[in-house]
Formats: sequence, structure tokens, C-alpha cells
Amino acid sequence: MASVPSLASSVEQRVADALVSALPEAGAADPLLRRSDRADFQANGILALAKKAKANPRELAATVLEGLDKGGVIKEVEVSGPGFLNITVSDGAIISTLAARAADDRLGVPLNASAGTTVIDYAQPNVAKEMHVGHLRSAVIGAAMVEILEFTGETVIRRHHIGDWGTQFGMLIQYLLEHPHELDHKAAADSDTQASGEEAMSNLNRLYKASRALFDSDEEFKTRARARVVDLQAGDPQTLAMWQRFVDESKIYFYSVFNKLDMDIQDPDVIGESGYNDMLVETCKLLEESGVAVRSNGALCVFFDEYKGPDGNPTPLIVQKSDGGFGYAATDLSAIRDRVSGLSATSLIYVVDARQSLHFKMVFETARRAGWLNEDVKAVQLAFGTVLGKDGKPFKTREGETVRLVDLLDEAVDRATAVVREKAEKVGLTEAEIVENGQYVGIGAVKYADLSTSAARDYKFDLDQMVSLNGDTSVYLQYAYARIRSILRKAGDREPAAHPELELAPAERALGLHLDAFGELIGEAAAEYAPHKVAAYLYQLSSLFTTFYTECPVIKPEPEQVVGENRLFLCDLTARTLTKGMSLLGIRTPEKL
Repeated sequence: MASVPSLASSVEQRVADALVSALPEAGAADPLLRRSDRADFQANGILALAKKAKANPRELAATVLEGLDKGGVIKEVEVSGPGFLNITVSDGAIISTLAARAADDRLGVPLNASAGTTVIDYAQPNVAKEMHVGHLRSAVIGAAMVEILEFTGETVIRRHHIGDWGTQFGMLIQYLLEHPHELDHKAAADSDTQASGEEAMSNLNRLYKASRALFDSDEEFKTRARARVVDLQAGDPQTLAMWQRFVDESKIYFYSVFNKLDMDIQDPDVIGESGYNDMLVETCKLLEESGVAVRSNGALCVFFDEYKGPDGNPTPLIVQKSDGGFGYAATDLSAIRDRVSGLSATSLIYVVDARQSLHFKMVFETARRAGWLNEDVKAVQLAFGTVLGKDGKPFKTREGETVRLVDLLDEAVDRATAVVREKAEKVGLTEAEIVENGQYVGIGAVKYADLSTSAARDYKFDLDQMVSLNGDTSVYLQYAYARIRSILRKAGDREPAAHPELELAPAERALGLHLDAFGELIGEAAAEYAPHKVAAYLYQLSSLFTTFYTECPVIKPEPEQVVGENRLFLCDLTARTLTKGMSLLGIRTPEKL
């Protein structure tokens, strides 16, 4: 089915046509339509057009009003202030448009006809290291953007750029060669991914601490470990095989954590730093031969006039170190080459901590100078802020250590399960449903707290608030959905049906107009890489539904048949919009809560 034009777009087009008709010599003009508390919409574009044409804005507004095609969509228009148009749409137009949305599996959300291919780099843990709260935002924001972009028609290629290369692997591999049973552990059943993952991480932690202690205390071991790094970089088969054991062991752990997050990570999408090793020499050669990078004190560097250090000297991007080793820049630039030429990407999105912003500005500018990024390919860092504790400081344990992600997720599920259990008897939940809903509510609470904040901002991690039934939380939205499902069950044989002939109550109009904005909102969130806008829309939708349900009886007292059918229709479309929007954020909506 074709996308359903929103009421806003229909009104905007009618006003734009009237503007051209009133002042044809000015050409096309933007009506500057927005929602208004004085009417349904306000058009402000007449002021700018009048100024451009040296016309009286109120007189121009009156001319536009006279030529405006209302076409059954617009009910009332009045000229306000210096030349604004206050526009009220008809009740019939609201319900008719919503009926068209309800008839579409996509709820009328348009597919982007010019969609390209986006490679999104997110959820980037490090091999042989535990995932902590700092890894949460990249995973959650990235996964939401994947869903939103795919839903709007983009071809999305996921990339998990894990840290699987570097000098610490010489230490780890050498220690494992000398203590070959350190990674032995009882294999868990295939279904017990969580137990297997935790055991894998326990082994890796133990191995890392033991190898680090020996590295720091034994000069002979340190020498052997450094030699092992050279073997790894040279591709020694035995060393590579040991390195692969670390990667495989870490993946068991990674996947167990992502499974807790209710996030699907596929093995082919996991391409770490090592995946670009074969390109590094050529990347450096291309940069040096083109003059984009130059040698400075033996290192291969790219300089920028706009980026200077505290001493006032330019801060370079170091692509290759003076000892011949490659920095992160070489890997990131090689990844850009691969993603643009190999994967035909038209957009590159990096969901990375805001503290790496300077690095990525330099990398993107270098790629542009080299011609790997051009006007047909854009690269964006979707930078995110820090997760803070209740005290407003970076989230740490009492001992000052970074909080383990699995501990945080487990606690969220425990708290949520307790909340669900309190209401379980009232709604008739079985023990299995309590456990399942506890998972959905707990993980949803963590995701929503992150996604309801603009990615660039820091946010406070407060589990008590996150699992609250009140306020801007995922639980409030999930509860709104479950309540609608309960209403629809209690309706029995009564079916939802749209009735455009009815006059709507204020709460019905407000809910209907907001439901109609869903398609444009999703398009905006995709274009701006702003999942928090989806969260804000859904919270307002739930709030408007609460007002509607309070002021407009649906079940008791039972309204007149057609009124009841129309209200059930609004309930049903609200539920469908809520569950679709929540799914785009990676959050599940239980049928009973």
C-alpha cells in the first residue's frame, strides 16, 4: 500500500497552493506549518513572503484565505496577529486519515524512495575484556537506529568493530602457551548461553590478571610477550590459532550479554580491527603518495590547521607510528575504504562515545582529502554522552570500578520482576508470564532510559525511576499498551470501526491528530538519527491515551454503538502504533501487565 499523507502534509500543500495563487510572481513558498495551541495548525509563512514581496501581511493572508481549497479537510481558518493562519481540520478528515493508516500494515509510514545503503558501526566490545556500562549506549542506540532506518527503507549493514588486535594479545597468548589449560572450561549446553558466557568471561578475566601480573614482575616473560606480538603481526600460524581462541571465547561472552539485552548480533557482522590488517600498508601508501599524509619524525601523519594542541602546534592524526606500527586511524581509514568501495555504502554511521569526536573528525576529513568520502557518501559520528550515577558523576561501583554490564542488567530485571509480581494476581499472570514480563520490563527500562535522552547528552542511571509506573518510563508505555489490549478483550463481540461522520470530543481529536503524526515522526527520526524523538512521541501518545480513556468511556458506561466502535478503533490504532514504535526502539510490549 502507498504511504498515507498526514493531515499536516495535506494542509501544508493546500496552503502552499493558495500562496502561489495569491502571489504567483514570488514562486513557491514554504507555509511554515506547525502544530498550535490556538488551533490544530498555524501557518506562519505568509510573513516572510509578504516581506519579500513588500506586501501587507494581513492583506496577503486574507487573499490566501480566500483562495484556500478546504476540500473537506479544513474546517475553519482565521487570520491571526500580523498574518498567521490558524487552521482547524474537520473531524471527518481526522478519522478518515486514521482509517487509511489502520488499513496499512506499516501504519502509513512512507518508504524513502531515495534510500541508500547505510553501514552502521555500533556495539564494539573488546576481546578478552568485560563489557561494562560504557558499552551500553553504543549497543542500544545503534540497534534502535538499525530498526528505524530499515523500517524507512534503508538497506542497513551492521558492523561490530570489536577490539581484537593490539599489544596486549602478545602477553595473553604467551601466557596461554606457557599455561595451556587456563582457558579450559566445561562446555555449557547450547541452550545455556548465559552460563556459558559468564564462564567464558570468568576464564578470560583470570587469565588477563595472571598474565598482567607476570608481565609486570618478570622481565624475561615481558621480552617473550613482546616477541609474541611480532609473531602475531607476522601471521605465525600457532600464534594466530591462540589468538583465535581468545576471539572465540570472547564471542561466547559477548553474545550472552547481547542476548540479555534482547539484541540480535550475527557472527558475519562482527568484523574487528583485525579484519582490516591486510589493507593497512596500502592505506598508508595511498595517503603518502597522494600527499594527504606526510612523514614527521618518522611517523606518517595528517595535519589540520583547525586542530591544535595546548602548545598551539597542529595536532596530527597519526596513521603509522615511527616504529612501523599502525594506530587506530589506519584501521578506521581502511574500514572506510572497505565500506565505501566493498559494501557500496552511501552513509556511514559511527555510534561512538563523544570523547572520540576529535579522532573521528580527523579520520573523516582525511578520508575526504583522499577521495574515499565524497558528496555521494556521508560519514556521521552519532556521538553519545556518559552514563552517570545518581550523584551526577560517571557511574562507578563503590570501589570506584566501572559497573559490569551484566550486573546492571540482572538488577534491572530483578527490580522489574518484583514490580510485575506485585500486580500479577490482579491481571492473572502465571509464574512463567511473571518471569518473561520481568525480562521485558527490566531490559525495556534500561533501553528506554537511554533512548529517551538525546544521544549527545549524559544521563543519570536510576533504576528506581526506570521501573516506575509513573512518569516518562518504558513501564508507563508498556502498561498503556497492556491496558488497551485488556480493553479490547473486554469489548467482547464489539469490533473497532472508524466512523468519520461522528463529531469528536476534544480528547479524541488530540489523540487522533497525534496518531496521524506517526509517519512523519519516524521519517524525521531516521533523517536526524534521533531515536529519542520516537521515545518522546510514544510517551506523549500514552499520555494522550490516558486522558482520552479518562474522558471518553469505551467499555463502562457503554457508549452508543457507533461512538463505542469509533473509540475502540482509536484504542486499537493506539495499541498498534505503540507496539510498532516500541519495537523500533528494541523494546517488547507484553499483552498483559
